[in-house]
Amino acid sequence: MKEPALVIIKPDGISKRLVGSVLTKLAQANLDLVGIRVVRASRELAYAHYKHLESKPFFPQIVSYLAGEYHKTNKLIAVIYYGSRAIKRCRKIAGDTNPEMADPQTVRGSYGRITRDGLFENVVHVSSDKKEAEREIKLWFEPDDIIEEIYPTTIKKVRTYKKKVWT
Repeated sequence: MKEPALVIIKPDGISKRLVGSVLTKLAQANLDLVGIRVVRASRELAYAHYKHLESKPFFPQIVSYLAGEYHKTNKLIAVIYYGSRAIKRCRKIAGDTNPEMADPQTVRGSYGRITRDGLFENVVHVSSDKKEAEREIKLWFEPDDIIEEIYPTTIKKVRTYKKKVWT
């Protein structure tokens, strides 16, 4: 059964210019890429992403990390991979959350580090399970950003809204 997995190339991956290398490693999963966005992560978005870890002592640090406050860039790349066991396959390529414990062939083992403060700069985030993948994907993407119908959608008429357009 096919499932989606959210992968985020975090601000440290962007600032170290690792996007191509990370995407090349992830291509080994042989999954369909069905959505990709370059996003400016606000503190609010980072907070919502990690809300399930709010009670952990490291919560403020990881929110700041995802919001780019440690790397002078709040840009990141959100990618949706889709296929059989996508989460498991992407997590295997990402490696252990702790870069020092990660296999050297994985993304985190190759490019991650632990700062003097104990922060795991592990370059990527990968959804942990199907429930988290759905929550995270709906947080980072709109249905029209995704080329597969991975979750049910509906069409609603929107009366008035402001939108940036080309001049």
